Amino acid sequence: FGFHGGGLDYISHTNPNGQNDLFEGDRPVKEKGYLTDLIADKAIDIIHRDHSRPFFLAVTFNAPHWPWQAPGDSVYALGNDNWRKGGSPSTYAAMVKSMDDAVGAILKALDEEGLSNNTVVIFTSDNGGERFSDMGRYSGRKAMLKEGGIRIPAFIRWAGKIPAGVVSEQAVITMDWSATILALAETKADPKFPLDGIDLMPIISGKKRPVPRTLFWRLSQRTQQKAVRDGYWKYLKDESGEYLFDLFYDGAEKNDLKEREKDVFESLKKKYEDWEKTMLKPVPLSESEK
Repeated sequence: FGFHGGGLDYISHTNPNGQNDLFEGDRPVKEKGYLTDLIADKAIDIIHRDHSRPFFLAVTFNAPHWPWQAPGDSVYALGNDNWRKGGSPSTYAAMVKSMDDAVGAILKALDEEGLSNNTVVIFTSDNGGERFSDMGRYSGRKAMLKEGGIRIPAFIRWAGKIPAGVVSEQAVITMDWSATILALAETKADPKFPLDGIDLMPIISGKKRPVPRTLFWRLSQRTQQKAVRDGYWKYLKDESGEYLFDLFYDGAEKNDLKEREKDVFESLKKKYEDWEKTMLKPVPLSESEK
């Protein structure tokens, strides 16, 4: 149960062109209700089924993606431009609260079925905040490779296995969740298609110390941006120039160190160039996506 696009009307469940974008499997469906609630209800229904075997459940909310609609709001006028406009901090807060309530209802369903102590719960997001979001001390936002665009919330719960209230300093990227979930299921990826991520469980559970990593990002459609992080060093190139930041002391990315640390700057830049040579060329946006 879900949708194909990134944003759809929370009330009518249509995309910016007015086409239905709600599906049960491959079958288009029409349902009444606020989208966040519908997604939660489907997840809760699955949890309440008989589970004689372990199960995997991915709950993909679109909240708080635009259009800016709280429960009880009207259907938005069509078009991407209209959908990106409007809204308010209070509407955004209501959207986030609706999702927070939905997550709480899902966790309650696990409690009711006696599954909480034997279920790994992961909560995460796909990118930094947009428009009404508060990114705290971090610079940038969604669609940027500054820390405000790529830092996201990530929580994992497993009673008796992961200590409560622990904050890990491990640098993590979304692909790590695939490797972690497969390891939890005691299986592996097809060797023909090796994973880019790592199994986080030994680190999250406290059995292993955080490991140094080199991570890469690029944006090559609406904007041209490149970034590589190696330890706490970060090389960034965007439309305004090239930069080197020390994220240990400068998570806000205010102090460009490329002139002072020229060797580090050139080393990271070359690492990025070598990595990009191994990647497929980006697919350009279609006319409807621009």
